[in-house]
Amino acid sequence: MGARAAVRKSNRTDNESAKMATSKGVIQGYTGVAAVDARHQVIVEARAHGTGSEQELLLPTVEALADVLAEGTLITADAGYHSEANLAGLAAMKRAALIPDNGMRARDERFDDSAKYKQEPDPLHDKGAAKKAASLHGPQGFTFDRDAHTCVCPAGKPLYGNGRECNVGGYIAIKFRGSEGACVPCTQRGKCLRTPDKTRTRQVAFFIGKLPGKNVHTERMRQRIDSVEGRALYGRRFATVEPVFANLRHNKRLDRFTLRGQAKVDGQWKLFALVHNIEKLAHYGYAQ
Repeated sequence: MGARAAVRKSNRTDNESAKMATSKGVIQGYTGVAAVDARHQVIVEARAHGTGSEQELLLPTVEALADVLAEGTLITADAGYHSEANLAGLAAMKRAALIPDNGMRARDERFDDSAKYKQEPDPLHDKGAAKKAASLHGPQGFTFDRDAHTCVCPAGKPLYGNGRECNVGGYIAIKFRGSEGACVPCTQRGKCLRTPDKTRTRQVAFFIGKLPGKNVHTERMRQRIDSVEGRALYGRRFATVEPVFANLRHNKRLDRFTLRGQAKVDGQWKLFALVHNIEKLAHYGYAQ
């Protein structure tokens, strides 16, 4: 069973591995997790997991670090580990952390021109379906007056309100619905409804904010990581852990696991981490 009690499909040759989305499509494999010391880039925890979800691995990794974490140690991780549950778990452990959400870079002006450095996808490995341009009228096509609580559709017909403070995924939404007298004979039904032959009227919702008490830890993390201090501290993560993975993948040529079974793959991952650490100690002149 998966982390959310969903049925997880098994691979016949290695039923402890998992399907993982990569730049070269979906492959069968393991996730190698490593925790790195910021001062010397020494790997202090390494484990291979038969799952493609990074989120579920954060708290077990932090728990495994209990013996090496000093009081006040700051834990940083990339956006793949971000979730309200993980942040709540770290708060319960009283562990200071900086883990951004997926929108962090969009809010940071330092990444405004990052798109020009993004590598184009390899067409030989891009298995995704071609994106289709939106053809339906979205909420932006409706005229919404929050103060008057009115909404007019793209055809110029008024909609009536059917919900002022609705909870939609933790956000406060104001909902409107078109009348049958206006929607059914409308010539723009094909541009307004996905299934005009089955759906009689159009509904539209406008979000005006978050519900109080929802995603508290996520909101606090967002405020902290968007601060000047938070950006400076989180910026150190790139120079701490990314060179370690580059060393393992490029210099040590561990670009894929060559064994099967979680125990063997975990041993291979730990072996390469050990080689990395020995190399670090040698460069620092340990025991000389």
